[in-house]
Amino acid sequence: MDIFSIILWPIKWAIELILVAFHALWDAVGLHPDSGVTWVLSIVGLVLVVRAALIPLFVRQIKSQRKMLEVAPQLKKIQDKYRGKRDQFSREAMSRETMELYRRHGTSPFSSCLPLLIQMPIFFGLFSVLNDAQHDKAGVGLLTRDLADSFANAELFGAPLRGTFINEFNLWTAGQGFNGAVMGIAAAMVVLMTASQFYTQLQIMAKNMSPEAKNSPMFRQQKILLYILPLVFAVSGVAFPLGVMFYWLTSNIWTAVQQSIVIRNMPTPGSEAAKAREARLAKKGKLNLEAQTAAESPSAVATKRPAGQRQQPVSKNRAKKSGSKS
Repeated sequence: MDIFSIILWPIKWAIELILVAFHALWDAVGLHPDSGVTWVLSIVGLVLVVRAALIPLFVRQIKSQRKMLEVAPQLKKIQDKYRGKRDQFSREAMSRETMELYRRHGTSPFSSCLPLLIQMPIFFGLFSVLNDAQHDKAGVGLLTRDLADSFANAELFGAPLRGTFINEFNLWTAGQGFNGAVMGIAAAMVVLMTASQFYTQLQIMAKNMSPEAKNSPMFRQQKILLYILPLVFAVSGVAFPLGVMFYWLTSNIWTAVQQSIVIRNMPTPGSEAAKAREARLAKKGKLNLEAQTAAESPSAVATKRPAGQRQQPVSKNRAKKSGSKS
């Protein structure tokens, strides 16, 4: 067993546990155990469990993204400061100042990628589980050979969940028998996966970025990713089994809905979403109340103290004298 298989073993075991548990649930409800609908609903259940468990990481990701947007103008100043300077001393100084900026604000350009990085082993684990089932192999845990065979051969509109677009396309070009349902469903899934990924990234850039952030280098990088990531899905999706594609599409839909809720209720200050939220609050008469609550918070009170003024500690004797005089 190679190191990759050792890393995936506990992930595959957990995936099989969730899949089999949901499969048993739908079977108890009355759905046919070998139906594609039953296994697709089990995959949807897997997504709900995984993404619900990742909500704390998503909240952390949102906070990190906000901090990155806040430091974007300062980061641009550092880059402008060392623009055109290619000597080693300047590069090291720029790197030190950049890392110090990230440290002061408690953020990192890599922290926003954490939920995606954690999902990738789950994605590969599900791919491995379905690939083993495709070759009539039992899983590492509760997915027996019979269940694996049921999973791989379960059909949805005549398309087995183990089928891939590229395999059927190769059969078609070779003049052999192919399953057009697999190609049709897979093509539709690739389009939906690509569109959902594009929409999720677009709503962040269009609605949840301040004008300063849109003028930063980070915005230009995200604009490039806006088109690259969906392209990656479109190219690689043709090789995914339908079962894996259902997982990825459901996860993308979860992300889009979750992102919409966050942008609506906790937008980045100064963004279009923040202005829309203020307009909604003003219409309901809640804007002044929210501003008053924020002004009365401990952090707001602390900021009212003039810059450079430090509250002097009062000794017990001085406190007693002050009390006796009054």
